Amino acid sequence: MAETFSDLIAAEDVLLFVNAAVTATGQREFRSAAGEQRLSLSFLHAYVRINYRSVYAAALALDINDHNAALIIEELLRTAADAGGPERKRAEGRLIAARLALLPPQRVYRLFRGLRAAKVNNRRTRAVLRDWLAARPDLAHDAVKYRSGLKGAVRHAHLALPHDEAGDFLFAPKRRVRYDDAFLDAHRRAHYEQSAVYELPFTVAEGFAARHGIPRQVFLERIAPRMTRMERLRTRRTAPAATDLSVMPLTRLALYALSLGAEERVARRAELTAALRAAARRAAGPYAGTWGRVAAVLDDSYSSSGSGEKRRRPLAVALGCHFLLEALAGSYTPLWTSGGTDALLVRPCGPTPLGTRILDALDTAPERLVIVSDGWDNAPPGLAGEVLRVWRTRLDAERRTSVVHVNPVYDADGFDVRRLAPSVPTAGIRDAEDLPALVEIAQFAEGRTGLADLQAYLDRRVELFLRSAKRSKGMNGAKGAEA
Repeated sequence: MAETFSDLIAAEDVLLFVNAAVTATGQREFRSAAGEQRLSLSFLHAYVRINYRSVYAAALALDINDHNAALIIEELLRTAADAGGPERKRAEGRLIAARLALLPPQRVYRLFRGLRAAKVNNRRTRAVLRDWLAARPDLAHDAVKYRSGLKGAVRHAHLALPHDEAGDFLFAPKRRVRYDDAFLDAHRRAHYEQSAVYELPFTVAEGFAARHGIPRQVFLERIAPRMTRMERLRTRRTAPAATDLSVMPLTRLALYALSLGAEERVARRAELTAALRAAARRAAGPYAGTWGRVAAVLDDSYSSSGSGEKRRRPLAVALGCHFLLEALAGSYTPLWTSGGTDALLVRPCGPTPLGTRILDALDTAPERLVIVSDGWDNAPPGLAGEVLRVWRTRLDAERRTSVVHVNPVYDADGFDVRRLAPSVPTAGIRDAEDLPALVEIAQFAEGRTGLADLQAYLDRRVELFLRSAKRSKGMNGAKGAEA
């Protein structure tokens, strides 16, 4: 339903923020420095929180990245007095509790550390912190692995830990000569007993191994059973630790494949391809094979190399989208900007001839055209936008072909991801597996729907998000968080 001009502007503001919250991490990109990213992102968060606070909180239910989810939670807790009436406070509290349950614990402890540094210690903050800690499955494990984070959080909120031994471990380590808890006692013994090192979490054990002078290869062999999947993946090239690639997330797998040399990719083609296709099928879920004829323009130009902090990330997203679109489509035509045809051997190189590749893709008469690119069309500049404009206004005004552009790179100068044409919806993308949901939300970026439609969509996502959180028992203590 079309609405007033101000409503359309509000919808554009909200979508601009969602795109940023999906893609931006405050890190250096190919064309912008980390400082520019952080400054741009800080402005957007403040702008949307002040003008659209309910939508700002609702973004926690969307597929935004962990960096922005933590920023939203921090901003909501810093400004708890601005939340409004009891109903809005309860709604925010439920969203905060549900999203905290999904964040990695190290990021949550970092969030609490930031709140402590900012001297944010209102009632809601203490309730959120208390309830999140109460829901932790093993505080003794946290005391060992996240010692400074847990210690700072407990001090900040003036909490009494329910686990007496964990409290002594953090605040009175000399009170006990031994601990009943296996983790705590292993940490005590690891100071003088090498065998105890292998009873600790990998990140803690690493420090003790270095202190004892244990050879790296020996340490990695023996600690392998205690390593997480991601730790095994990071150390695979220096350790014999086996990693089951078939259970890894799609974008992580793509990053791993791209980190290998061309010869190794060729040698392991069957293994890597099978793992990527299995991950793509999991991500496609019930939508597998339902998208009809699909053509994709995939950006493997030099700028897809990313930056030192986000190395090959844009290219990994394009590679992940390639395998996901293959799973979603009934028939599928991939077109890489380099002209390459072997997806497993893609590498960042050359300019970005998006316009030419879009023409090639439209020649296949697809029902859907998906463009995965940072939007810097430069061979020649502007051709992609002109092709899409003519296609939409003169050749396909009836919109027989659905066209969507997903962009993995935040443009700090534009406060958004870079767009190709006003007539083509653009959505930010962080992980390839989020593509189906992002294509859904991209419909709101065409400028034909207003804030009411977008708000209804957000309300549905919030309802589903909270329902899912309750099923997974991630809402323990949510009542206290609503304070």
